[in-house]
Amino acid sequence: MGAQKAVRDEEFRAFAGSAWSRLLRTAYLLAGERHSAEDLVQQALERAYVHWNKVRAADDPNAYVRRILINEHARKFRRRPAEHLVDAFPDRPAPTGPDPDDRTVLLGALAALPPRQREAVVLRYWEDLSESQTAAAMDCSVGTVKSQAARGLAKLREASSRNGLTSIGGRR
Repeated sequence: MGAQKAVRDEEFRAFAGSAWSRLLRTAYLLAGERHSAEDLVQQALERAYVHWNKVRAADDPNAYVRRILINEHARKFRRRPAEHLVDAFPDRPAPTGPDPDDRTVLLGALAALPPRQREAVVLRYWEDLSESQTAAAMDCSVGTVKSQAARGLAKLREASSRNGLTSIGGRR
């Protein structure tokens, strides 16, 4: 029995190590803040560990754990009042690429979206999931994904035009 547990634990460690950065990026976009994102990933991985036999038997363990992450985020949102995010992220390195002010505006606009719209936008356009994969991850219909993503993109476009940013979310 001890050898089986050791193999199971090693298997989970390898999975968690390879999935951590991807889950953290998704959690950051959902939560809007690095520390909350790290907590969210840890909670999702805790749940995945408890149910590891079920997770590893799934067709796509990454999708299974991503769904756990989304559920954890939704659960957190239901338990607490709306998040109050700050504009500055003092402990993150300066971003390379786009203007940092543009990134701050975009992250602020993303954080201002209602949770379901944020989930739809993050999963469709950041995670690059299909509409049906997004619907499965959000546990809703494809029509709901389409409407939530469209509403979310419209709000992001509005925020970008108010702040003089380039266009957001071209058609797929």
